Amino acid sequence: MPTYNVLEAKTQLSKLLDAVENGVDVVIARNGKPSARLVPVDQVPREAFKIGLAKGRLQIPEDFDALDAEVLKGMDEAEAEWRELE
Repeated sequence: MPTYNVLEAKTQLSKLLDAVENGVDVVIARNGKPSARLVPVDQVPREAFKIGLAKGRLQIPEDFDALDAEVLKGMDEAEAEWRELE
C-alpha cells in the first residue's frame, strides 16, 4: 500500500484518486504516522452510512426548539445525497 505525506497527497491528489479508482488503497501520513487511508467507495461498509443508528438511544429535552422548514429541507436534501452514494 503506497504511503504519501500530506504535501505529496495534496499536490498529487488526482494521481492518488486514479490509483484508488484502479483498486489501489493509498495511505496518507502526517509526520511519518499513517493518518488516513483512501479506498474505493464500494469498499466502505454500507453500515458506515446508515442513518438513524442512534434512534431510541437519545433523549431530546422538552425545551428543544423545533427546526424551521429551511433547515428540515436541507436535512432532507443531505439525506437524499447520502442515499445516492449507497
